[in-house]
Amino acid sequence: MNGVAERLAHNESVFRSINERIEAGAWPAAPSELVAFRCECAALGCNLLLEITLAEYEAVRADSRQFLVIPGHEVVAVEEVVRRAPGYVVVRKLGDAGEVAEETDAR
Repeated sequence: MNGVAERLAHNESVFRSINERIEAGAWPAAPSELVAFRCECAALGCNLLLEITLAEYEAVRADSRQFLVIPGHEVVAVEEVVRRAPGYVVVRKLGDAGEVAEETDAR
């Protein structure tokens, strides 16, 4: 794996672990209640938030290779868009970046 792809995958994994703690602190929430999650894109300087329900977040987390990002924060070199929704995009890591995502998933 090239260094850039590995770094991108690790950055996103760090942001995913932050969102795991946000989810734990928000539970129990009503199924329709919006919770603010951090964009899980690869950009270290990104601090944007998006709001989704816990059920929507769990649907993203059902696959270790999937991440939640703000529209426009996709990195097509290492991921594909699997879902677009108002205010967020779900991306799935490909190849070696996907393997890093699986290896770093605490679940």
